[in-house]
Amino acid sequence: MNDEITDVAGDGKAPAVERTGASPEAIISHYDQGEDFFKLVLGPELIYSCALFESDDDLAEAQRRKLDYHIEAANAANAKRVLDVGCGWGAMLRRLVDHAEVPHVVGLTLSPSQANWIRRQPRPGLEVVEQDWRDHKPTQRYDAIISVGAFEHFVQKGLDPVKKLDAYREFFNFCDRMLVAEGKVSLQTIAFSEPHEGHPLLEKTFPDSDLPLIWEPIAAAEGKFVLTTLRNDRDHYYRTLRVWEQNLMAHYAEAIELVGESTVADFRRYLRISATGFRLGIVSLLRMSFQKKDVNSRPPVSASER
Repeated sequence: MNDEITDVAGDGKAPAVERTGASPEAIISHYDQGEDFFKLVLGPELIYSCALFESDDDLAEAQRRKLDYHIEAANAANAKRVLDVGCGWGAMLRRLVDHAEVPHVVGLTLSPSQANWIRRQPRPGLEVVEQDWRDHKPTQRYDAIISVGAFEHFVQKGLDPVKKLDAYREFFNFCDRMLVAEGKVSLQTIAFSEPHEGHPLLEKTFPDSDLPLIWEPIAAAEGKFVLTTLRNDRDHYYRTLRVWEQNLMAHYAEAIELVGESTVADFRRYLRISATGFRLGIVSLLRMSFQKKDVNSRPPVSASER
């Protein structure tokens, strides 16, 4: 099968979806506080998402397990080309190259700081691009797509529910165009368990962002993808956040020296509020995998739905 992409924009006639979600400036306002600060909290690999614990794992072991979980869920091991949407500081990219033996991996981020960090740890076949996924136009399809902790930034607070779901559909349409036949997507996102206003500090911490409801990613993928796995690991995120807070408090003076007392205090409050949300079930942590439908099994669609 020809894996070249000859028309990355679909049929070229469907109306463009209004661009939503966090701007580069909003992303930079949080993620570009400095690797030295984040390393105190997250650890040396700078993995800023929920770990996957077993038994008495420490944080590093649980984070490696999370990376491997998504690699397996996306069927990415030994694949030729893998895309990481929202690649953070590149831990998944490095795991794909170093352990999953993927010869070409591409990571997308809106954070110049994250991109520069990745470039300072080069690997053959590892590429990072400072680019919104909506602007990504490769010439060849990917065998797998992994996205961990980016979906939360695809829409902004207060967006009309119909436009919100359209924005999520746009992402899955993008994945459909980018993937080879029957390619897989492994997605991790925080989600509201039911409609909720959220907390003002969380909105301040992550501006221009909002969480999906549990059902919205599944509905957005309908027609193009089949949901193959779904798990809610909110207890794992509660545990992850508690470890991050312990790390922060163990390096409290150093953290203040790096970013200032008010920033550290706000960050600690953010960790505690988030942990409470997971403990009470207000928010969930979804790990979902989808497989691209065979084109022959899809129902016909009108031009306005493409």
